[in-house]
Amino acid sequence: MPDTALTAPGTDETRTHADVVRDLTSRWPEHRVAPSLGRITALTELLGDPQRAYPVIHVTGTNGKGSTAAMTESLLRAAGLRTGRFTSPHLTALTERISIDGEPISDERFDEVWAELEPYVAIVDEQRIDGVVCTFFEIMTAMAFAAFADAPVDVAVIEVGLGGTWDATNVADGGVAVITPIDLDHTHLLGSTVAEIAREKAGIIKPGAHAILAGQPLEAAQVLLERCAEVGALPQREGIDFGVLGRQLAVDGQLVRLNGAEGPVEDVFVPLHGAHQASNAGLALAAVEAFLGLKALNPDVAREGFAQVTVPGRLEVVRRSPTVLLDAAHNPHGAAAAVAALDEAFDLTPLVGVLGVMADKDVRGLLETFEPALTHVVVTQVASSGRGMPAEELGELAAEVFGAERVTVAPRLDDALETAVGLAEGDGAGSSGVIVSGSVVLVGEARGLLVGNGQAGAGSPNPGEEADGDDDWDPLEADLGGDEPTDEERESWT
Repeated sequence: MPDTALTAPGTDETRTHADVVRDLTSRWPEHRVAPSLGRITALTELLGDPQRAYPVIHVTGTNGKGSTAAMTESLLRAAGLRTGRFTSPHLTALTERISIDGEPISDERFDEVWAELEPYVAIVDEQRIDGVVCTFFEIMTAMAFAAFADAPVDVAVIEVGLGGTWDATNVADGGVAVITPIDLDHTHLLGSTVAEIAREKAGIIKPGAHAILAGQPLEAAQVLLERCAEVGALPQREGIDFGVLGRQLAVDGQLVRLNGAEGPVEDVFVPLHGAHQASNAGLALAAVEAFLGLKALNPDVAREGFAQVTVPGRLEVVRRSPTVLLDAAHNPHGAAAAVAALDEAFDLTPLVGVLGVMADKDVRGLLETFEPALTHVVVTQVASSGRGMPAEELGELAAEVFGAERVTVAPRLDDALETAVGLAEGDGAGSSGVIVSGSVVLVGEARGLLVGNGQAGAGSPNPGEEADGDDDWDPLEADLGGDEPTDEERESWT
């Protein structure tokens, strides 16, 4: 990764991009929630409230947030608007989280934004609002808001980090609030029932906003509609006001027919697999048309925007013969969508899974969802986070679900990938495949090994081509400019 250098405020010392990454990742990590909008409110006020310099489309939900945000932004760009997009987590580099016009900001600009914000962060840190200094995610959020204001952008698509009401992004007032499907996840933080989680996520629906609601479990739908009534937001519901009218398989994706603001939009190619991605496309179109004042997006513009969508790590084909796919499913709901899409769009026999998970997830539920689809599973460990479940422990759980004869334990990801490919190639019964899943972080690590050094584009190699892998590649080490990360830095990175 190329390194940039800048001068620290008030000193003659120059800092590299790796130093900036180290500064940020040493803070309170995003998986440790400090529920308060006090710090981010104080920081954005010092910055002049940059999040109010442009309209916002705010996206939350349990699964599908990233794909829906990417589609929404692509449609807006196709319509001629300059866009900002803030998303999390990243796969291989912090800069991925802040995109302008579809491209991550450069290392140089990232470092400049941090240098501009750092004195103001120090002022808020001194106040220790609610007993905590500014967290990593709060600073990343403020950096995105500032970068978008400086660009400037015409509209920002902002993905919630966790929940909604207390998420740092919620200091922005989204004129359009998008709620993707809600299910159980992060129950130790958001609530133990779907209704409780929906109540937390409903907090992004602001007075007078358009609320674009995916199909939801009844208890979630009731909470969301109650919130709309409470704040005077206009709800639009999938299957009633918008949605998918039809879909069929296509090469490298699917052809969908969507219900738009002024009638059906025909022959829309979505270069992503699965019924869930078709639904996400419906959400994205509804969000953009709501942003435009409930006016129809030109069908040709819609087709162009969807055709240009790239979402790495969502049933992404990164190698052929055997087919190797990456999917960031990390809970049973996401795994179920991946399994359905695999069954529909790919005919892979045998299909070997490489799974690594975070210990705070519904691991058994994830394994049970994947079990019918996988011939064999190779369990491994997420290397760049202390939250990763040890491979041996995951192997014991997997043996209970799959049976010991269908489970192999390989703590190192490179060994796990090699083992899985060997197992897939060893059975010549059909077109074999490997899927890497269970954690967004694991998918990022695998993408670094299989696609490149973390700087690869969002697309897949051409069929029959294989990118050179780097067996020693480490995502956090790459972000730190080649320096070996400490245990504390690994823990905070995710």
